[in-house]
Amino acid sequence: MIPEASVSPCTRNRVRASLVAAFLALAPLACQPAAEEAADTAPRTSSWLYIWAGAETPGDSDFLAVIDADPESARYGEIVSSVPVGLRGMAHHSEHVMPAGDTLWVNSFHAGATFLVDLSDPLAPAVAGSFRDVGEFSHPHSYERLPGGNVLVTFQMRGAGNAAPGGLVELDPAGGFVRGTFADDPVDPELRPYSATPIPALDRVVSTTTDMFEENVGTSFQLWRLSDLTLLRTVRLPEGPRGNEHMDPAEIRLLADSTTAILTTFTCAMYLLGGLDTDDPRAELVHTLPWTDYATGDCAIPATRGRYWVQAYANANGSALVSLDISDPRAPRVVDELRMEEPWWPHWISMEPEGDRIVVTSNPGSTLYRVLVVRLDPETGALELDATFRDPGSAEPGVTFQRDAWPHGPAGPARPHGSVFSRPNR
Repeated sequence: MIPEASVSPCTRNRVRASLVAAFLALAPLACQPAAEEAADTAPRTSSWLYIWAGAETPGDSDFLAVIDADPESARYGEIVSSVPVGLRGMAHHSEHVMPAGDTLWVNSFHAGATFLVDLSDPLAPAVAGSFRDVGEFSHPHSYERLPGGNVLVTFQMRGAGNAAPGGLVELDPAGGFVRGTFADDPVDPELRPYSATPIPALDRVVSTTTDMFEENVGTSFQLWRLSDLTLLRTVRLPEGPRGNEHMDPAEIRLLADSTTAILTTFTCAMYLLGGLDTDDPRAELVHTLPWTDYATGDCAIPATRGRYWVQAYANANGSALVSLDISDPRAPRVVDELRMEEPWWPHWISMEPEGDRIVVTSNPGSTLYRVLVVRLDPETGALELDATFRDPGSAEPGVTFQRDAWPHGPAGPARPHGSVFSRPNR
């Protein structure tokens, strides 16, 4: 646990309603891809939430749901439309934020399938395309938009099975192959490409190395040249005093200078990355959170706004969203915490592109099929559950996906995962 003295008085003295109260700390600065562009401007409200959900009942399909996200709307919190993709394959990642344009990429990971969902009319979403393997690259996982509109994709594996790492692939906006490189490197034989962060200003990409099938334990990050996807270096993360801080690298966010970055691990460590524009990239352990094992928690997706980092976190003592001031990346400071009641385990979070709201969904192992919205005060970093975002007629915050009917027709419950707000002009 974080010592009570390190928690702000506003956190200690506040009790949240039903679902939330306060908890834990995390570290350093960042700039989430495309989501943090308007940190210094007045917030603008998104009209829609796009929720990628995995069917739980055999015979049902994974689907993309649209929720009315306009707080001034009479239908705020209502699921207004949905579109099935035609298979049940563990709905997993979407893009981390809604890109410019009308198409959102999502994947059913266990099926190895990516779907391109057309959201030009949020009340009538449509599947505009799909793909699975691209040559020998299989099981696409994460997506990042590049200048010009192409998409950088991490593929976990090479060929059938999980015998070799996949790599990085650049695809055009329709999913056509542009270029790709395998990630194999004897420096870390257990790596599997997980998430990638492009740095166009440096002609670089940085990627992480967690195995989704939990058969290998990656302990490195990789540095690539963006223009031709040449692998430049694989760097093992230094171990910390716990001995497991370096295991399963998860997500990377850029710092304001665009030459350094912060990497998180699922084992709840924060590494400051430097030298990304040189031949000698490096990693420095700068912060950790208490962590025991994956049965009781992990550190999942982060989001950033200005100088604040928000982290999804869980361990044996509870689960939380944590807000940190990361003005000094070597001295992060906890400013607020929201503890989630059982059986909640926050996993995916995404920041409203030009606003102050965060969408939150739970870990795949959680029993809570619910979408929450949390507000981040851009001046103080304070976190507050949006209790008005709820199912029509319900007194409980959040929108449940424990249902037997959807706009696309009758079907059983679904597990929300990748979720993003619409751009405010949509």
